[in-house]
Amino acid sequence: MKQPVQETDCPDPLLAGNPDPLLAGNQAAGDQTALLRTFDAAANRAAEGLRVVEDYVRFVLDDRHLTEVAKGLRHDLTAALEPVPPAARHAVRDTRSDVGTTLTTKAEQSRRSAWDVCLASFSRSQQALRSLEEFGKALQPDAIQSNMGQTFEGLRYRAYSLERAVDVTLASCQRLETALLYVLVSGGESPDEFDGLIRSVIGGGADVIQLRDKSLSDRQLVERARQLRELTRDTKTLAIINDRPDIARLSHADGVHVGQDELSVKDARTIVGPHALIGVSTHSIEQARSAVLDGANYIGIGPTFPSDTKAFEAYPGTDFVRDAAAEIRLPTFAIGGISAGNIRQVLRAGGTRVTVGSAITGSSDPAQATAALRERLSKGNVHDLRS
Repeated sequence: MKQPVQETDCPDPLLAGNPDPLLAGNQAAGDQTALLRTFDAAANRAAEGLRVVEDYVRFVLDDRHLTEVAKGLRHDLTAALEPVPPAARHAVRDTRSDVGTTLTTKAEQSRRSAWDVCLASFSRSQQALRSLEEFGKALQPDAIQSNMGQTFEGLRYRAYSLERAVDVTLASCQRLETALLYVLVSGGESPDEFDGLIRSVIGGGADVIQLRDKSLSDRQLVERARQLRELTRDTKTLAIINDRPDIARLSHADGVHVGQDELSVKDARTIVGPHALIGVSTHSIEQARSAVLDGANYIGIGPTFPSDTKAFEAYPGTDFVRDAAAEIRLPTFAIGGISAGNIRQVLRAGGTRVTVGSAITGSSDPAQATAALRERLSKGNVHDLRS
């Protein structure tokens, strides 16, 4: 009489005593166990590190966009671990006799700030992802899921990019902490006229001045850029050059601003170096998110209103200001037709920083116009997130 097949409560092939397809090959059982233990430990470290990073960008940085990026990375790690069944990992886990659980250093027990915690967690997750990448290759020398190593490699690179975005956001918030009013100026009819305008704007309290003039020759533009640099050198006002990282570098300006059709942040950074500010013009929330991950130090968001200096087919308006304020911590400056008459709409939408052109430079008293707008913005501030 044929005996009935007995069901098992242990469907996993490794635990049921059958060969696991994942570990098929010439590996001895002891080698398989060691590989799985290593893989399991690295998986735990990677997940733990990414969770701490996510908590930091969510609760300390308060950045919705970067929180979504961190969460996506953590969830993709979970998906990448699926080829190695949890039951197999749990079967070989032996925390009680792990020789590494009692090993520690003084540095591991000391964290000076929340940012130190985040940095350590980035390092922990990146190192663990490298371990998963390498040992994953050994787990699957000839298996169907032969791209396991490449998957973890891709996750590791994404972790590097996220770390850069978080660090740049923090550094930019600190450097631009009090920068609320950003003024656009042309080169003027003469050096003397330019001198008078810049002195007035600085005297009125402008935090940033950008030289933007398409009509000047390269030589004239370099001269004005150097003049702007000299006039701002011993002040708190930053000097930015529009579109031309080469001229920003030659004039020793504080940074450069590029648009969607100009050089990328990567190419501009190659020219201006690691310490210069790079701003990016954005016209949608998608472009703003991309600028953050590209390593921009600040972004211009607009156009908010129609202006006399530049025409656009569409105006994202204050809705874009509201969207950026809701999810991006990187310093953002609303731009486009902003004046004393409509700045209240920007503030109501959550904007705290603005870029202004003709409302100041076209005024009969640029110093007074600058001071009045600066006063309207003075209640907005960015606290130091590194403490």
